Amino acid sequence: MCGPKFCSMKITQDVRINAATLNDPDKRAVAGSGVGMSVSGVIEDGMAQMSAKFKEMGSSVYLDAEKVKASNRVL
Repeated sequence: MCGPKFCSMKITQDVRINAATLNDPDKRAVAGSGVGMSVSGVIEDGMAQMSAKFKEMGSSVYLDAEKVKASNRVL
């Protein structure tokens, strides 16, 4: 396959950039085309969002199923 999202040369370069910056968080934020961006920042943002959702829904492990379905529609 070929195209901007499927170009094997582009994918190879993205993998090389990611591998080269894997252990250096300072380089990951600026390397390449976004592939080497810090994963920990994305994870922390997601965890913060889910924490806020947990608190909004009453901070209980056991929730009403309909309440959960309704809150997931927003996502």
